[in-house]
Amino acid sequence: MPLMAHFAELRTRFIRIFLGVGVVFLSLVYFSRPLYDAISNPLVALLPDNASIIATQVVSGFLAPIKLAFFVAIFICVPFIVGQLWGFVSPALYKHEKRAVVPLLLSAIILFYVGVAFAYFVVLIPALKFLVLFAPDNVLPMTDIESYLDFVVKLFLAFGLMFEIPVATLLLVLLNIVSPKQLADKRRYIIVGCFFVSAIITPPDGASMLMLAIPMCILFEFGLLMAKMLKKPTTKEIV
Repeated sequence: MPLMAHFAELRTRFIRIFLGVGVVFLSLVYFSRPLYDAISNPLVALLPDNASIIATQVVSGFLAPIKLAFFVAIFICVPFIVGQLWGFVSPALYKHEKRAVVPLLLSAIILFYVGVAFAYFVVLIPALKFLVLFAPDNVLPMTDIESYLDFVVKLFLAFGLMFEIPVATLLLVLLNIVSPKQLADKRRYIIVGCFFVSAIITPPDGASMLMLAIPMCILFEFGLLMAKMLKKPTTKEIV
């Protein structure tokens, strides 16, 4: 295909993505308030009786649920988005490359959803409990509706991306950037790096940090195990 044909195909793919996300978003707008209630109920349950989530701007009470509906629409459409991008890239790949990439793509999608679910069901409530209970006695915790949405979205995104560690590890090995032996030798530094990254991106409590760092280490070991199974060692590595 000529270069302009590639650009036309890419434009078509992005239009499909835009329309797909738009259709899901419009179908979720009606449920935007229940959706926001679903993510705000864990915080509301921890607030004192005379405290609540507030809106510091006139339009915040309207825009925050709409923004959440848009984020949820993108979240739901992740397989469709990946499928469209794959449809653009796959014609340039050989059959054996397609056989290797498709399982990685499916694993990446599943792990992203698992990471977000883990953040919502396991991490969110302990993190909020720490932030609310450790507030000074003379401070009444009443967070802004948009600030809370930003906090939750960043938390979910961080866990979703960190759960991609096995896929990233396997890709590094399959692309011959590193070998399984090199990763195994650097295991102690990687574990320290997991705890360092976890301390930066999670709320400032030890429980949340451990809830991300420990799964990151386990996922790295799982990715390393898969890499050892799929990648045959070279003669130099055996020696």
